[in-house]
Amino acid sequence: MISVLALLLPTVCLLGLGLVLLRERRTAGARAELVVRACHEVRGPLAAAHLALHALARRGVPVVAVEDELWRAARALADLAAALAGERALDAPEPVDVGALLRRQTTSWRPSAEARGCRLRLRDPVPALLVHADRLRLAQATANLVGNALEHGGGLVEVSVRAVGERVTVEVTDDGPGLPASLAALTARARSGRGSRGRGLAIAAEIAARHGGCVATAPASSGARVVLELPLWRPAGADAELPAR
Repeated sequence: MISVLALLLPTVCLLGLGLVLLRERRTAGARAELVVRACHEVRGPLAAAHLALHALARRGVPVVAVEDELWRAARALADLAAALAGERALDAPEPVDVGALLRRQTTSWRPSAEARGCRLRLRDPVPALLVHADRLRLAQATANLVGNALEHGGGLVEVSVRAVGERVTVEVTDDGPGLPASLAALTARARSGRGSRGRGLAIAAEIAARHGGCVATAPASSGARVVLELPLWRPAGADAELPAR
């Protein structure tokens, strides 16, 4: 495991390098080239980590969630490089089992929850519901919703997924004081650069919108209740009935 952690260090260092480069007073072209090179160089360590994690998995160590986080870091670096040109890395939509994704992510989120004194629970049942989305973008969106609940909510943070008509909803609830303002106000402030609170919600909302969905709040007796909604995807010729809820 030590060797795997060592492989993570280049990713962290290069993310820091990218942020520094964005602030340096150099020409945009020079900064872009440096960040693109950094992104290129991080592929090797990430690929090595991928192989090392699979080797551990063959010995019975559940490391698939960590592998997902490595690829999420790689996408973040790709976004960083594209941002210098006012763009972002392209999405790659595919059929994604939302329930399976959440099971894997919950494993990687749990240490963070425990460090904050929170309890994290994925509510049963966890049905097999498909959406047509970029897997890493969907992971970014759900991670931001859960991260916001852990950081600003607290207590029991519960995640659930279900089908509502022709939509798949991922709901995140917490026992905290609730959102300090409306979702629209928080995301608007984050987009305009007037504060960091709400940035994760804004990112999740933008990802949902690009995939034909949305992020909204729902009434809650206490704490916050945030819902990510996406269109249900059915394979061609699939049975008309929805999967079990």
